[in-house]
Amino acid sequence: MARLTYQSFQLLLNLEWLLLATAIFMEVLLPFQASWTLVLRVITIATFGLLGLRLPTGTLISKVLYTGLEFGLIAIAAFQEGLSNRSVFLLCLVMVMRSCLLFKRLGQVIVLGLSLLTYTSLLFVKPVLPAKVAAVAYDWRISNILLFSLTLVFALLLINALIAERQSREQLETAHQQLRHYALRIEDQATLQERNRIAREIHDGLGHTLAAQTIQINNSILVWQSNPDQALSAVKQAKKLGAEALLEVRKSVSVLRSNPLQGLPLETALQKLLNDFQQTTGIKVIYQSQLSISLPSEINTTLYRIVQESLTNITKHAQAHCVSVEVQQRSTLITLSIHDDGVGFNPTQNTTGFGLQGMRERALALSGQFSIESQPGNGCRISVSLPLTPQIL
Repeated sequence: MARLTYQSFQLLLNLEWLLLATAIFMEVLLPFQASWTLVLRVITIATFGLLGLRLPTGTLISKVLYTGLEFGLIAIAAFQEGLSNRSVFLLCLVMVMRSCLLFKRLGQVIVLGLSLLTYTSLLFVKPVLPAKVAAVAYDWRISNILLFSLTLVFALLLINALIAERQSREQLETAHQQLRHYALRIEDQATLQERNRIAREIHDGLGHTLAAQTIQINNSILVWQSNPDQALSAVKQAKKLGAEALLEVRKSVSVLRSNPLQGLPLETALQKLLNDFQQTTGIKVIYQSQLSISLPSEINTTLYRIVQESLTNITKHAQAHCVSVEVQQRSTLITLSIHDDGVGFNPTQNTTGFGLQGMRERALALSGQFSIESQPGNGCRISVSLPLTPQIL
């Protein structure tokens, strides 16, 4: 996992500059000091601060050398230039903060330990002026070391927590962008597959129907004088094929629409679809609807598509005289029932044909249920139930 930089985490950079400014301010306030030593200490702190503008991001060796340079500056300022203990405290704290951005946990602990060692050495090794001997007691040094240790540990844990939270947000944003990209790719692929499927259906269905219609018309032309009854039968068959072709065209156009209901309520859209079906095929339609609420668009579209596909199957295969369509709201469910009195078929021998698989997938996509009941000679019944969420109710 890539470490963050100050440029990507402005809070840490601002905190560092605040601590360094505090260190400079405390050095300026020290009494009884030569001006040239003050300038050297301020330059050292400023140089230490400038190092934070560009943290090393390359190899581990470059990061170790960078941290060694930081320790060197602190040691020189403390033991040669007389940098105060409080300023060393703040510089070591800044160094531990930077280590959170440079190293993993082991490296951070090592930097923390070296910082503690440096500060302890400063307290016990740095010469103490005679005038201050009485004011510096042993217990004060111990308590100062404990306070410094707790501060470093707290800073280490806090900075790591902030970094982890920031990295989690960045990872979440990256994952979100990837999901959006994948969703667009899947949508494009699904659109392409749907277009290819429609093209195959137009070629196989509409093309075959129109070819058969042409044959029937040619047959009627050939025998209309010698055998009028046969010619009439051929014309009727051609008319039936024309109705099927028209239904195929309407279905293909409807599938290509992004919103098949065209903004109409579900009951109105289904009524229009069934009226067109009855006028085109001559098959009687009985339609009942009992809906007391407005349904989400995904439920409306699913129900509409299932009815549409069912009517296409009835036209092609059922040889039915009557179709019954019923939509009802039952407690927390929306139920759809489509029944015809056609020739029927054996569902165990046809589980994916006639568009059944597509209807089943549409229902399952909304956590619904799909079932089909049919026997040869006894028609077919399709039942669909879709759950309603509490927000809808």
